[in-house]
Amino acid sequence: MGKLEPLTDDLILERLAIYEELNQNQTHAAERLGIERSTMQHTLRKAAERGMMGTAPVIPGFAIRSIATKDGDGAWIKQVRENGEEYEAPAGHRIKGESALVDAHGRLVQKWIKTREDVEAQEAAMRAVVEAFKEQVPRAEPVAPPAHGNADLLNQFTVTDMHMGCLAWGEETGDADYDLSIAEQLLLDWFSAAVQMAPQADTAVFAQIGDLLHHDAHASVTPAHGNVLDADSRLQKIIRVAIRTLRRVIAMLLGKHAHVHIIMADANHDPAGSAWLREMFAAFFEDEPRITVDSSASTYMAYEFGLVSLFYHHGHKRTLANIDTVFAGRFREQYGRTQYAYAHLGHAHHDAVKEGNLMKVESHETLAAPDAYAANGGWLSKRSAKVITYHREHGEVGRITLTPEMVSR
Repeated sequence: MGKLEPLTDDLILERLAIYEELNQNQTHAAERLGIERSTMQHTLRKAAERGMMGTAPVIPGFAIRSIATKDGDGAWIKQVRENGEEYEAPAGHRIKGESALVDAHGRLVQKWIKTREDVEAQEAAMRAVVEAFKEQVPRAEPVAPPAHGNADLLNQFTVTDMHMGCLAWGEETGDADYDLSIAEQLLLDWFSAAVQMAPQADTAVFAQIGDLLHHDAHASVTPAHGNVLDADSRLQKIIRVAIRTLRRVIAMLLGKHAHVHIIMADANHDPAGSAWLREMFAAFFEDEPRITVDSSASTYMAYEFGLVSLFYHHGHKRTLANIDTVFAGRFREQYGRTQYAYAHLGHAHHDAVKEGNLMKVESHETLAAPDAYAANGGWLSKRSAKVITYHREHGEVGRITLTPEMVSR
């Protein structure tokens, strides 16, 4: 059922005139006005509540609920506090039912309205995903493998917590402005510079360690706790821009490297988004032998390169203090085959390193500007992302750190 048209006093008077002209026949009046009979009945109820059917005046903030007469001695009019605005379901939801609390006499005391996610809205979001893949992206012809490389080297392009769709006002946060278009351009500028500066290597790992999207539902809240987020745009637009940006990034990596491995880590802001990104890119590149996608459903991911083990987790479940045993235990066989082990986390938005007996664990800064929640909470950090180069027999052999100021045009 669609939302009823707002009933202004002028609209009610217009309908009442037709109602009176047709001898107070609700059906005929509705037909003349081109509305449903139920809509006409709703109009008459509102007219009575507002005292527009000969029962004025109505106390401000009240509505007429009943009129009683006795032996022609006049009328008793009962007025009660006027109800609030008509309920409208949250974005992406539809009303599926109501629960009511009644007293011993069956009178309504309180009512709860239950909603569910709108299937049509979900389908529209998925159509946006498809449209983003179909969109024409300005680029050269299909990327040919590079003529020269180094089979012993791997470049890991480490990006985390981009929060595409976040809105930040620099005057409020004390940092830079941030929105969807800024995030897109920043990520493309960073990769353009990073790919150019990275050593010649046959293998690249696109290590997107989570929270690429600021939110992944129509409501701009965190999935687990429902915390309200400062959002820049609608979900469908965020999806479209994210996919468009990632396609360009992967094209850049293919131009430099013979093989590209894609990591889309599970995270707390976009658990659904990371899932459909993994599956979508795995399907999209299934006929491209130069690209592999880790499409596992696990929140912990790994990649093996010669004697090097690389591990990835967003950092929302385990931290630097206790994640090394999880990786060593979960990927026991890979860990046993290799001599060097490195784990990479995001989530904290700042750099930190812990080197223990099992592996080196590193938390990474983000390129994104802080939002009001982070700034007001005092969680301040520098902004950067890194290219880390590994040798298949010697482990880490180099890194490049680039800040937004270094890559901005």
